[in-house]
Amino acid sequence: MSAISFAEELRARDDAAIADLFLARPDLLSPVPTDVAALGARANSIPSLMRALEGLNRWQHDVLIAASSLPEPFAVKDLVAITDESATFAINDLWSRALLYKDGEKKYRLPGNLRTMLGDEPAGLGPHTIRVINLDDLKKAPKASLDVLSRLVWGPPRGQIGATKKPGAAIGWLLENNFLQAVDSHTVVLPREVGMHLRGGKIFSQISNTAPQITGAKRKQKEVDRAAIANISTMLRWVEELAHNWSDEPPVALRSGGLGVRDLKRSAEHLGVDETCAGFVAEILYLAGLVVIDSDDQILPTNAFDLWLTKSHEDRWAGLVALWLETSRVSGLIGKSESKNIAPLGPELDRTGISSTRKTILNILNSNHEMDADLASITNLSQWLSPQRHNAEFIEWSLREAEWLGLTGQGAISSFAIAILEGNEKLGVEDALPKPIDHILIQADNSAIAPGPLTLELANMIGTIADIESRGGATVYRFSEGSIRRGLDHGQTGDQIKDFLKKTSKTAMPQPLEYLINDVAKRHGRLRVGQANCYLRCEDEGVIQQILHDKRCEPLRLRKLAPQVIISELELNDVLIGLREAGYLPAIENATGILVMQPATRRAKSRPRPPRVISEIGRPSEIIIQSAVRALRAGEKASAHKPRDIPRTTANETLDLLNQYIEEQASLTIGYADTNGGVSNRLIDPISISLGTLLARDHATGELQHFRIPRITGVSPA
Repeated sequence: MSAISFAEELRARDDAAIADLFLARPDLLSPVPTDVAALGARANSIPSLMRALEGLNRWQHDVLIAASSLPEPFAVKDLVAITDESATFAINDLWSRALLYKDGEKKYRLPGNLRTMLGDEPAGLGPHTIRVINLDDLKKAPKASLDVLSRLVWGPPRGQIGATKKPGAAIGWLLENNFLQAVDSHTVVLPREVGMHLRGGKIFSQISNTAPQITGAKRKQKEVDRAAIANISTMLRWVEELAHNWSDEPPVALRSGGLGVRDLKRSAEHLGVDETCAGFVAEILYLAGLVVIDSDDQILPTNAFDLWLTKSHEDRWAGLVALWLETSRVSGLIGKSESKNIAPLGPELDRTGISSTRKTILNILNSNHEMDADLASITNLSQWLSPQRHNAEFIEWSLREAEWLGLTGQGAISSFAIAILEGNEKLGVEDALPKPIDHILIQADNSAIAPGPLTLELANMIGTIADIESRGGATVYRFSEGSIRRGLDHGQTGDQIKDFLKKTSKTAMPQPLEYLINDVAKRHGRLRVGQANCYLRCEDEGVIQQILHDKRCEPLRLRKLAPQVIISELELNDVLIGLREAGYLPAIENATGILVMQPATRRAKSRPRPPRVISEIGRPSEIIIQSAVRALRAGEKASAHKPRDIPRTTANETLDLLNQYIEEQASLTIGYADTNGGVSNRLIDPISISLGTLLARDHATGELQHFRIPRITGVSPA
C-alpha cells in the first residue's frame, strides 16, 4: 500500500484544522493558496519550514527532532518511548502546524523537506545500519573500547582515526563487532542502534516539557514606576537635546551613510552619556523621522521634530516605544563589527527576529510583576521559548534599552509598559510626570538651577545660552563664553540675553555673569569669516598675528593675504569650528560685509525618511483566516470540477445558461475578463440578472458580487 502524500493529508483536514494551520503559520496566507496542492507545496517549502521552526519552543523542537530519528511511518508509542509521555500533546501541536502529517489513523510522517532540514544525524545520532549487531556483546567490551564509545554516544557520532585498516586494539574490537562502522579510510561512525542503546533508549540526556522559572529580586510597583517615569523623562530630554544640538552643529554623514565616530563621541559628551546610549538615542530620532540625512549630507532635524514637540509627553513617549517594538534595527551592534565599524543611522543595523525578541522579553516581565529578573534566567527562558531565534546579546541589549525607555524601572516592568501591552489608550505617563516650571535660579558662580522640567520655550532658550552641567531631579546649567557666543550666533543680542535671564530667574543676576555677557557681546563679530574658500578679516591686526602664530590653528592651513585678511583652503564651517575650538569668537559675514546671524533653528530640506523595517509576519485576524479557508475550498472545488479551458459562449447562450442555473440553483464556473483583458475562472452561485449584470455569490470570497454579462466569456457546469 502506497504512503499517503502530504497534500492528500492536508486535503482530508477539516476547515477548523486548516484555520489552525493558518493561525500557527501565517506566512502561508500571503498570498492565499489557490488550492490544497499549492498549500502543501508552500507548507513544505524551505523558507516556510524555517519560519515554522522558529515558532517552536524547546520541548516542541526536541520532540520534532526525536520524530525525525524514527523510521517512517512511526507510531505515537514509538515517539513516547524515546522521549516522554507528554510527547503525545506535542505531537498534536506539531500536526496542527503541518510539521507532522498522518499516514493512516495511528502513524505519522514528516514533510520531505523538513527531514532534509533537520539533517541525517538528529540529536547527534549516527545512521541506521543494516548489519547484525549483538548489543549483549557490549558487556564483554574492553574498557578502552567503552571509553571510545562514551566519547561518541552523545554526538557527534563520527570520529577520525589514523587508518581503518590498522585501527588499534580498542577501535579494532568495535569494528569487528559492528559497534563502529568505517565510513572511509580515516572515519568511523557509531550506528544509531548502538547510540540509542548506550543512551538508555532515550534520545536526549535531559528533556523537559515545562519552561524554566524566572528568578530575581522583588520590587515594589510604586518604586518601579518612580524609576520608570524618571527614565521616561530622561529619554524625552535626551531626544530633544540631541535634536537641538544637531540643529546648532549638524554632523556630516559618512559616505556609506550614518554617523561618524567623532560625531557620536561629541554627541555622547553633550548628553553626558556613553557612546552606546548616545547611539541608541540617535537611532530613536532616526526611526521617528525626527532627523534625516539631508541632501548636502548634513544630519539635521526635520519639521516633524517641531510637530513632535507640540505633542503631550505621553504621546511622544508612546510613539517612540511603538517604533522600538516594531523596528528591525539593533542599536547594540553599533561599533561591534569585526570587518568595519557599524555606524548609527547606517544601513547595516537590520536583523531579523529582534522585534519578536523584544516582545518576548516584555511578555516575560509582564508575567512576573514586581520582579527584577536575573539576566541568566531571562536568557534561559527566552532560549526555551524560541531556541531557533535565541541570541543572548540581543536579550541583554533589549533589556538595557527597555530600561532607558522607561518600559522597566529597577529591572521590573512598569505600569506604563503594562498599559501598552494591554492596548490601553491612557498610559498614565502624563499624570506621573512632574509639571513643567517657568523659572530658573541663577547662582553666583555663573550657573543656573532648573528645579524641575522647564517649559518648552524656556528650555529651548536656556539650552541655547547655557550648557547642561548635571542632570537629575534638578538640572544645573553653566554659562560660559562658548554658550553665550552660541546665543549670539542664534541672533540674540547681549541685552536680550540679560533681559531674558532677569525675567525668568527668581534670583538676582550676579555681576560676573553680566560682565561675561557684555564682554562676549562686545568681542563677538570683531573677527569675521567669509567665503573665498574662505577668508578671515579683522580690523585688529594683533588678532590676525595671534591666529597666524597659534599652533591650535595650524590644521586650518591659514595664509596671510593682506594686513587684515587671512585665507584658508578649508570650508567655511570647518574654519568656524576650528577657530571656536581654539578660543576665538568669529562670526559670519555675507558678500557685502554685513554680519550674518545664523537662524535660531536649522531644519532639513528633505522630508523625513525613516529606515526600512524588515517586518515580521503578525498574527492574522479571525476574519482573514475564515476568508482564506473559504477561498482555499473554492479553489479546491474549482480545480477538481471545472475544465481548464471554459468553452466560449455567445451572449445569447450565456444568458440562457445563466437563467437555467438560476432556476436550478446550481453552481457554475464562468470565465470573466478584467479591465486589462485578462480572463480568470470564477466559481459562483448565480442569483439574479438585472440591467446586464449578474448578481452571484463568489465561492472564493463568500460574498455577493456583481458581474457584467458582456465580460463573461464562457459558462460551464461546476
